[in-house]
Amino acid sequence: MFAYLVRRVGQAMAVVIGVSIIVFFLMHLLPGGERALLGARATPVQVHAFVVANGLNHPIWVQYVDYMGQLLHGNLGYSYHYNESVNSLLAANIPKSALLVGVSVVIALLIALPLGVIQAVRRNSPVDYVFTGASFVGYSMPVFWLGIVLIGWFALDLHWFPAEAPQGAGVGAAFSQPRAMVLPVATLVVVNVALFSRYVRSAALDNLVQDYIRTARAKGIPERVVLLRHMLRNSLIPVVTILGLSMPFIFSGALIVESVFNYPGMGLLFWNAAQIHDYPILVGGTLVVSTAAVVGSLLADLAYAALDPRVRYV
Repeated sequence: MFAYLVRRVGQAMAVVIGVSIIVFFLMHLLPGGERALLGARATPVQVHAFVVANGLNHPIWVQYVDYMGQLLHGNLGYSYHYNESVNSLLAANIPKSALLVGVSVVIALLIALPLGVIQAVRRNSPVDYVFTGASFVGYSMPVFWLGIVLIGWFALDLHWFPAEAPQGAGVGAAFSQPRAMVLPVATLVVVNVALFSRYVRSAALDNLVQDYIRTARAKGIPERVVLLRHMLRNSLIPVVTILGLSMPFIFSGALIVESVFNYPGMGLLFWNAAQIHDYPILVGGTLVVSTAAVVGSLLADLAYAALDPRVRYV
């Protein structure tokens, strides 16, 4: 197990370094350059002073080496626009995004697990067809469009919930305004339920025809116990896989949701930085998300052993 962990951590570090190279170079190839940040009224003298002050006059590979040197000391850079370190900006916004993503994923799993089992048990029935069709619709629906629809229906027409997410400097604002969190969370829940329920259904169908399920039923074990204790546990393995690998997808959905509902989290910060070409925030945010995806994949691999005793790592 230890050798496996060392090998996987090494692979994870290589992936993160590769992502940093690609993102750093692509970000500096965006059109607009310093003008997009300083504005059209900036004089050539001001532009030159900004370029020299931030080392943008050096070759791009030199800039990357300097950035990696700072990164090794835990420094993600300094925001051009906010005049604040990227570390402090991310530290202030990541908890709010983590709350939004965490709550939506937990609720989605609580709905998707029994929904997928019901579809598998009643496969090829009207119930299965209805839920399958709804899953395809939810999965194929653009996140931004779904958010706008929910705003138009529940906020503007019915006046049940606010159209804007909680505004505040910390996660306490979300707890103080729970009604304002409903629509952003619901948007992510719909998409994630559609994703997870399909995998639960497929895994449950595979396990329902296994010999251990027939044996459990032959012993007279109640069907509820067979489904929950025997079948569901083995069906969780592909769900754990997709949960670990879908972290970038979930975070990208959170970015769109935060921009639609004006939720002051990491996604909205990244969105605003992209519009003004604030490279340090863009690179730093991308590295955080890529690291989260790699860590999620690693945790998914380790969770296999807990869910399936037959899995052993060497």
